[in-house]
Amino acid sequence: MRQTRSYDAEYKVQAVKLAKLRGTKAAAAELGIPEGTLSGWVHKAKSGYMDLGLGEQRPETALTLAAENEELRRQLKERDKEIKRLNELNEFLEEASAFFAASRRKSGRGND
Repeated sequence: MRQTRSYDAEYKVQAVKLAKLRGTKAAAAELGIPEGTLSGWVHKAKSGYMDLGLGEQRPETALTLAAENEELRRQLKERDKEIKRLNELNEFLEEASAFFAASRRKSGRGND
């Protein structure tokens, strides 16, 4: 049975920094972790999915994060518009429901 180890975020960040200095294979051996695990963390850091702290962003990563931020803003704006539209529709349906309920009561059909 394989034992699964868990690593906290700070450990991962320090491991990636060590891998940058000494190479992934050497750093993995020194830390006693699988090379594939460390390679995954290094890849995440390069892709911008792991924050290594101040001074660790490259221009390509910063642009990626800025583009991702812009996309998230656009999605938020779309969702806000959709929420507004659904609230307006809900308000209309409530008014229509009240109108038809009052209409039924006036015509005497509300007691069926």
